[in-house]
Amino acid sequence: MTTAMPKIAVVWRGDREARTTATPQNNRFHLIFEELSAIGIQAEPAVYDEAFSGEVRDQLLAADGVLVWVDPLHAGKTRHQLDALLRDVAASGPWVSAHPDTILKMGVKEILHRTKHLGWGTDSHLYRSVASFREEFPERLRTAGPRVLKQNRGNGGQGVWKVEGLGGSNGAEMVWILHAQRGSMSEEVALADFMASCEDYFAGGGCIVDQPFQPRLPDGMIRCYMGADKVVGFGHQLIKALIPPPPQGPDSEAAQPGPRIMHGPSAEAFQKLRTLMETEWTPQMMDVLGLDIASLPIIWDADFLYGPRTAAGDDTYVLCEINVSSVFAIPDEAPAAIAGLVAARLRAGHR
Repeated sequence: MTTAMPKIAVVWRGDREARTTATPQNNRFHLIFEELSAIGIQAEPAVYDEAFSGEVRDQLLAADGVLVWVDPLHAGKTRHQLDALLRDVAASGPWVSAHPDTILKMGVKEILHRTKHLGWGTDSHLYRSVASFREEFPERLRTAGPRVLKQNRGNGGQGVWKVEGLGGSNGAEMVWILHAQRGSMSEEVALADFMASCEDYFAGGGCIVDQPFQPRLPDGMIRCYMGADKVVGFGHQLIKALIPPPPQGPDSEAAQPGPRIMHGPSAEAFQKLRTLMETEWTPQMMDVLGLDIASLPIIWDADFLYGPRTAAGDDTYVLCEINVSSVFAIPDEAPAAIAGLVAARLRAGHR
């Protein structure tokens, strides 16, 4: 008697043609497909779009587990319908990583406020309504220096702004603003007008998180890749978001972010951060959010900026955001780690 191979569905967004032509070999996740196959797990593409969501639902219900790579915002589309579908699938048996409920705890900017008391935190503030934003933000900007505002859910720098006060009377207060989305140019605008333009971020129960700007931003960002509760690699990148573009404009070579240099989990330069993530910050975050190991995403990352150096000259790290919805590209070591975690969840009976 033979036992059927466990089946995993790998979900990403695409159109009908992409769904029809997708194979385990012709997509950016091919190394993950290879690693799953190598340990006896059948993985199949499950390209998603709202136009054929019923087909995808039926496909996912026939799987033992589901791995999802879909951004919160893409070409004007959100994950609203997909998240409802994934909740339905997970309630019917297959496990889903990352589960939409986990994303709403980990993969939103509100986590920066909820965990600000951890070692990765800063003087973060949360605005849940237009009224509180109007009342509290102007004074904070006047007294605390440049701030970074972030809408609760987004990607690619959408809804992330550096705001710096330029003075003026309360009735005509001016600010310098720069959007984190690639190609953005800095502007001088009235504070009241800028704040009015942010009000859409509160739609549907949204919120805005307010953090201090980190002066060491030009030193780059460290992306710490996590497989559940263990580090599976790092990426270091010199970024240009929230740094004014050079005189030749936002499309010039000097204005583009540098390549992300990938490193394995044992990279010497990041061992302090690895220890903090594995032994302190991740367990503490799980406690704050009410998560257990089984509900952690199989792959997620935490983006860190360099904070102020200590008196001894050592680096500190400030959490910039956590990515859960769609974590890619990934270090070379990550596909094997992902496959191993999938196998462990199947063995544990998380159907």
